[in-house]
Amino acid sequence: MIKEPKDMNPTADEEQFDPSASQDAEGVDAQEGVVEDAPELEAEVEEEAELSGDEKLAQELADFKDKYIRLQAEWDNFRKRTNAERAQERSRATEHLVSNLLPVVDDIERAIEHGADSADQGMLEGIKAIHSKFADVLSRQGLETIAPAAGDPFDIDIHQAVARVDNAEAFDESIDQLYQKGYRMGDKLLRPAMVAVTTGGPKRTGE
Repeated sequence: MIKEPKDMNPTADEEQFDPSASQDAEGVDAQEGVVEDAPELEAEVEEEAELSGDEKLAQELADFKDKYIRLQAEWDNFRKRTNAERAQERSRATEHLVSNLLPVVDDIERAIEHGADSADQGMLEGIKAIHSKFADVLSRQGLETIAPAAGDPFDIDIHQAVARVDNAEAFDESIDQLYQKGYRMGDKLLRPAMVAVTTGGPKRTGE
């Protein structure tokens, strides 16, 4: 005897599975994302469509040219900055060397001063010649001498007052005597000139 198949229809208590319902639920979020990104995607599609063929190639070339110009400008700035730093390093090294040689210059000048009354004038002339050559070498390196004369106004930026002399006949704050020369290289003061300054006299016109 052939048995009758059971009733395949679901009962009222059983839930029916609808694949379309699950797909619809999952598609809501996806559709919302598509809606949100739609303007951007549309713009990209339009841009790609416009930049087709030669126009797209021209745009790529323009982008490469802009990057090249920017890279060239950065390289020029780097090269200029590096050259400036090297120049500053050389200048500092020269200033340090010249500063160490200043006491030697002082000794040579003292030897010339004390040898003025010496009977050996030949040796004195030799020392003067050495001093002249030495001073010429330092001058070519940019060394400038600060040697104010008596009566010159006192300048606090390049002079150092080591003594004061009462003198009512001279302008106040004037150079009375130079004790030691000063030196500078460009805008850098290596050593101020040591001087005696007058006091008690009239003020200079314009002060």
